[in-house]
Amino acid sequence: MEQTLFELLQQYGYIGIFLFLVLGIAGLPLPDEILMTFLGYLTSIGQLNLYLTFLSSFLGSACGISISYFLGVRLGYPFLKRYGGKIFITRRRLRITQLLFRKYGNWLLFAGYFIPGVRHVTAYLAGISKITFARFSLFAYTGAFFWCATFIGLGHMLGANWEMVFDVMHKYGARLLVIVLPVVLIWLFWYLRNQSNNSYHTKQ
Repeated sequence: MEQTLFELLQQYGYIGIFLFLVLGIAGLPLPDEILMTFLGYLTSIGQLNLYLTFLSSFLGSACGISISYFLGVRLGYPFLKRYGGKIFITRRRLRITQLLFRKYGNWLLFAGYFIPGVRHVTAYLAGISKITFARFSLFAYTGAFFWCATFIGLGHMLGANWEMVFDVMHKYGARLLVIVLPVVLIWLFWYLRNQSNNSYHTKQ
């Protein structure tokens, strides 16, 4: 897996990251978290630029979920029910996401990124529900920001041990995010502040 991802990145670079996330969020069963954690690892060893990597991932995620939203607006529930299987949205995933969407509403657009199988459906349901694009954008793009920051940040912090993320997540599941997300955000704030201070001292 690591070698395959590295070869793809060497060939397509940041555009490849963008397209991979667009397709992954739009519905194709691609290993999004694996990719982003691996990208974080590559930034830690200087193979990729951290800021460009995050930007490519965020824009790809935002673009992918926007495509899903507009498809939901234009084509509606009958299309998703009839053809969802062709874009890997099974009826089971659809039912589960519908129940969660009714319970948590717009917040599922934010939290759904962290639930494999759910994040691919939330934007379609938001479009079908005729949620305004402004409200959709607020929750969906904020979720994309934190989702990308979490996994890229984990990969950057863990370095060569990046693969342990999946062992831990499979063991503890989404509950781990309650601990991991604040840690990653604190680290991100510290990193950006440190970079800013280093740039200031370099100029002096």
